[in-house]
Amino acid sequence: MANSKLATEATAPHALHDVEKDIASPKSSGSDSIREYNATAVHQDGGILSKLRNIEATMDRKFGIESEAIDRKLPEERIVMTWRETLTLATLWASGTMNLSCFATGFLGWEFGLSLKQNLLCCIFGSLLGGATSGSMAVFGAPTGLRQISISRYQFGWWFAKVIAALNVIQQIGWSAVGCITGGIALNAVADDGVSIALGVFIIAFFSMLVSFVGLKAILPYERWAWVVYLVVFLVILGQTGRFATNDLAQDPLTGMNLTAVVLSLLSIIYGSSSSWALVVSDYYVLYPTTISRPKVFILTMLGIALPTGFGMCTGAVVASTLNVRADWSEAYDKSIGYLIQEALPPIGWGKFILVLLVLSGINCNIINTYSAAISCQQFARPFAKLPRFIWTVICFAVILALGVAGRDHLLSYLQNFLSLLGYIATSYFVIVLLEHFVFRKGDFRNYDLDGWNIPARLPLGLAASATFLLGVAVWVLFMVQTWWIGPGARQIGEFGGDLANEITLGVTLIAYVPLRWAERKYNLLPFQRLVKAKQSNGSTIFVLEWSGWYRPKELIMAIPTPHIYTQAYRLYSTRGGNARVDRIAATIIATYCGFVFGAPLIGAALVSRNAKRDSRYAELRPLSFRDCLPGPPLEDYAGPRRRVAT
Repeated sequence: MANSKLATEATAPHALHDVEKDIASPKSSGSDSIREYNATAVHQDGGILSKLRNIEATMDRKFGIESEAIDRKLPEERIVMTWRETLTLATLWASGTMNLSCFATGFLGWEFGLSLKQNLLCCIFGSLLGGATSGSMAVFGAPTGLRQISISRYQFGWWFAKVIAALNVIQQIGWSAVGCITGGIALNAVADDGVSIALGVFIIAFFSMLVSFVGLKAILPYERWAWVVYLVVFLVILGQTGRFATNDLAQDPLTGMNLTAVVLSLLSIIYGSSSSWALVVSDYYVLYPTTISRPKVFILTMLGIALPTGFGMCTGAVVASTLNVRADWSEAYDKSIGYLIQEALPPIGWGKFILVLLVLSGINCNIINTYSAAISCQQFARPFAKLPRFIWTVICFAVILALGVAGRDHLLSYLQNFLSLLGYIATSYFVIVLLEHFVFRKGDFRNYDLDGWNIPARLPLGLAASATFLLGVAVWVLFMVQTWWIGPGARQIGEFGGDLANEITLGVTLIAYVPLRWAERKYNLLPFQRLVKAKQSNGSTIFVLEWSGWYRPKELIMAIPTPHIYTQAYRLYSTRGGNARVDRIAATIIATYCGFVFGAPLIGAALVSRNAKRDSRYAELRPLSFRDCLPGPPLEDYAGPRRRVAT
């Protein structure tokens, strides 16, 4: 190896992509083969994961069950726009939001002591604000062909996007649990306690899983029309209960700061319900043409979320107001919301029929949540992506079932706490995404390296977005109102505190992100420049890494034997003043990072680099120079910092 000559094969910005293609198609024998999987080397070794992926691919061919869901959808894979597809932009969300959970949320204003008028205004404006937040994220799906969490990598970087994925999974699973609880309560009432709430939770979760199991090919056609049934149901409920609606209160009305505090807290809850779709909305638009009108996508998505959500909550608010004058209905409500619906919709058989339909409405919402939770799970880490989507769907079903059964007796408390948290996450997220898009990428999707969506080296580091998001978390803690915590800032408003977390988070994020992102770009915080693929005279492939950024030795080269890069030594050399030495700290950092790029475990990469010096198996490796790369410019042409590929 000491006398080997290297021939540079890739020095362009996309060299890393070429490198991984080379990894993905080596000459190998036996059953151990490697294929390219979204620019990630995925080993098909006949193991259980490979067999599961083969099963998924077979089900896709035979039954249309979606496989490789997190892949970027290329422009040539998109559907042809028809009026039905345009309609789906709105009706998909109408079906998912017009459900029993939204109806139950409408009761919170009455529980808080607001009048019907005040409750209705909060429901309407909170839904519109949340719908606009989600609609603004919808425009990213078609131009990129990426799921919402994949899009997050262009703001938060490879690593912190995993945190966003985890929060999204918690959000979708939690919202699904709410749907299962409300459906289970209603089913319990239909059966006159003959069916336990726990069994009802299982039934809703199971049927939601079945549709999510198939994927978008089943979800989009189903959700396109399901909303019609529930529009009729809510109109019937309004027709039969509306004549008893009243703006009067059973207790003294709230005034002053106490009224302000309650309105702020209710707005936060309702906004959280509508804005919670911001972290999943692009998941359902990846098959739309890249040329689709973005204003159309924004408007239809916003209205498709805001109007049905607001209508369902307003219906709940109207029914809640009747409890002030109908003592018999109030007694039924004390049992559960299902018994209230039966009591309010005579005769008893008709009430049960409406209640059964409302039970099924929970499935519409849970289908979306379960599907998006499963594909977010696949983006935790590359090993997670190897587990097929349908397996993650089953796992999510199990978690939803456990949460639904555990929280079945605390629905309103669940709604009050959980929905507010959804709004906090969505506010921090959508502001960062929009600032990155319009300020730093000039509102042009051509400024995104879409081919590198799954390659860490071609993504931003994400320090600015991560720091801004964490700053937002601190704001949540200071200004949130939950049953388990009231922030010191929120305590200053009224007797019980007013939730200002969303408003303050919006302002802090707007102020903090731009200067932090500017600094991240200016000081080139990504610690390396590019990866150059080269071949030795013996035919084996190595990778030469050019270092730049905040740590700039004159020369820094790394050799990685392939294809089993995660079992070989990483050798990193630095030359200063003509003396070659091993820089242990830099070696550990860069070996660890490149280990992640190619799927190596963190500990393994770090230990190998640390022990390489005293390991005789790697003694033949020598410091490499750029002069060893032939043909190519001499060393002095590489000196100094260079513009980063991924910004």
